[in-house]
Amino acid sequence: MKMKKLGIFITDPQDWTAEALIKEAEKRNIETFCPDMGKIGTSVTDRVEHRAVDIDLSELDAMIIRDMGTGQNDAHIFRFDVLRDLERNGILIINSPAAIQNAANKFHSSCLIANAGISTPKTFVTQEVNVALKLIDDLGDVVIKPVFGYKGIGIVRIKGNKVIAPDGTKEKTPVFDLVNNIIKEKGILYIQEFIESSGKDIRAFIVDDNVIGAIYRKAPDGWWLNNLSQGGTPQACELSGEQHEMCIEAARAVGAFFAGVDIIENEKGCFVLEVNATPSGAGIYKSLNINVAEHILNAIEYRIQNAGQKK
Repeated sequence: MKMKKLGIFITDPQDWTAEALIKEAEKRNIETFCPDMGKIGTSVTDRVEHRAVDIDLSELDAMIIRDMGTGQNDAHIFRFDVLRDLERNGILIINSPAAIQNAANKFHSSCLIANAGISTPKTFVTQEVNVALKLIDDLGDVVIKPVFGYKGIGIVRIKGNKVIAPDGTKEKTPVFDLVNNIIKEKGILYIQEFIESSGKDIRAFIVDDNVIGAIYRKAPDGWWLNNLSQGGTPQACELSGEQHEMCIEAARAVGAFFAGVDIIENEKGCFVLEVNATPSGAGIYKSLNINVAEHILNAIEYRIQNAGQKK
């Protein structure tokens, strides 16, 4: 069966990946709808109907979730519940709500990755300030990450009892105050050992169990955080066989149809840092001239045609 109607859920209309998906769909004569997740409303009468603006979402052949949108906790729970209901009723949702939730939660995804036998940095989560301070002292060099975070926002490094910002500058905030404030606000602290590397990490883009390209993300001079959104620059990367399989297995571990898998390497080996289930394709295109939209739509069309996905 041919895909005729595709929903691409976005918040930023100028998002590079969303624009690439829209252009690719238009080339294939696929009608696209691009609502914000924050515009979804549901009516439950003699039937359940989910709508976004003037679109009945049950009429779509597939949905690509570029991002879940802004809003409070109740709003996000509602949006995931809508996606789950649509998925149960035969709509192909890429990535699935389960995969997006798995990847978005750094603690949960760390567990999934480790349980799959994939190397990942030593990671600890605690709810106690004293325990956190001892872990930081024992490890010596760590990064503190928000459990729910994106684009490297809110990540800090602690080394030698000093808080170090992503650009390498030492902050005046005492370690105790930082740890205490985060646990007071969030209830937990996510601590990961810092993996020393050559100032870069790797982002591999996976689509349906295939690595379609990989780039190095090189940090600006003096920085230790490599995210492109934080000033990092992309460079072409050729994965080793081990890294290739590691990236595919990591995407599988969180259940992602397409994903950006971040790995880091040093003399001790390769480690998966995290899996992003709503990744940008801009860096891959800029470095390798690979349009991720083509691969994503090829894979979605193949699934629909071969699985009789839509009613």
